[in-house]
Amino acid sequence: MTIDLKVIAHIHTDFPEKFGVPRQSGLAPSLSGTVVFTPEYRNVDALRGLEGYDYIWLIWGFEGTGDGPWKPMVRPPRLGGNKKMGVFATRSPFRPNPIGLSSVRLESTPQTEQGTVLKVSGIDMRDGTPIFDIKPYIPYADSHPEARGGFTDETTYRVLDVDFPEELLERVASDKRDALLEVLRQDPRPHYQEDAGRVYGMAFDKYNVQFRVVDGKMTVTGVGE
Repeated sequence: MTIDLKVIAHIHTDFPEKFGVPRQSGLAPSLSGTVVFTPEYRNVDALRGLEGYDYIWLIWGFEGTGDGPWKPMVRPPRLGGNKKMGVFATRSPFRPNPIGLSSVRLESTPQTEQGTVLKVSGIDMRDGTPIFDIKPYIPYADSHPEARGGFTDETTYRVLDVDFPEELLERVASDKRDALLEVLRQDPRPHYQEDAGRVYGMAFDKYNVQFRVVDGKMTVTGVGE
């Protein structure tokens, strides 16, 4: 049996490319996005009551994950790319159905020329990602702080020290700086890359941010447009 999913909206973010996108929602709380509904679903009645929730679930589609046959085992980056785990024990984008699930903060629901849009934060999606559905986050049912986290409980959550020279940071719009710093602290590199001599480039908003990482410390070396 197959099911056709309708794209009800797209999210617009500061990531034109996959590189740099946080690996999970909520890791960069200041990172914002705007959900714009497709014309067919620009009905304000469909959003009635949504403003009463602080968080919502976005159900969306991975893109660029290939059309080949699915594989039961994947290599999670959090395990260094060397150890295999069952695909259903991971959040890998390479799945039988390339569907993502993100819990994001609902900041506001302004009216625009494109109808009512959703301003959200804590996103983990590239620009233009298709949205299939939206559901409210319900704390008493959706929050399980005592739950085990599988292999993620056994791995180190890495946060980098970031040296961002003031003269370079000033090239970034003031309302984008906090989000950019949060993204860089998460270490955008694949977990299995430790090439201290390499300079990486990350597209963020209209900027190309260059950096290198040595001994757990990131140094931003350039910011261009």
